[in-house]
Amino acid sequence: MEHRCLDKGFVVWFTGLPGSGKTTLATKVAEILRRRGYRVEVIDGDWARKTISLGAGFTREERRIHLHRIAWVARLLARNGVIVLCSFVSPYRDVRRMIRNIIEEEAPFIEIYVYCPLEECIRRDPKGLYKKALRGEIKHFTGISDPYEPPENPDLVVDTVKNSVDENVESIIRLLEERFHI
Repeated sequence: MEHRCLDKGFVVWFTGLPGSGKTTLATKVAEILRRRGYRVEVIDGDWARKTISLGAGFTREERRIHLHRIAWVARLLARNGVIVLCSFVSPYRDVRRMIRNIIEEEAPFIEIYVYCPLEECIRRDPKGLYKKALRGEIKHFTGISDPYEPPENPDLVVDTVKNSVDENVESIIRLLEERFHI
């Protein structure tokens, strides 16, 4: 397959509670964009914490440092023509503002709020982390012992309870087509 090389890529930042569906959506969007011939990278929290942010903790300051690194990696990829889909809880508004500022110096930035009520995230609990957090075994767990500050003005809100994965992916692709003519 021939790759379409963009002069400048862009960053799509998926934020939401753990288990809300961020990585699922980012992965599906990436599949569609790759089929269209674009170079796409998905960066999610699990991968980042095993590689470029090895040892990163979960306090507010540790999350800020971790996400600062991710923002710079995303910026470097985007400025080199890659579409970067980032899937991170990124619970604090001020840190998401910092991320946006870093990336927008060189590349367009889209923030997508992956909305899912806490009760549903607890019910889904794909990694068993909510159970551990509710038992007090995990400190600084977003939604339980640490806050999540929903975005005030995201570019798009997708609801993973009311809408199917395919419906949400379609909304995201439609936004990217409108913004970037891809």
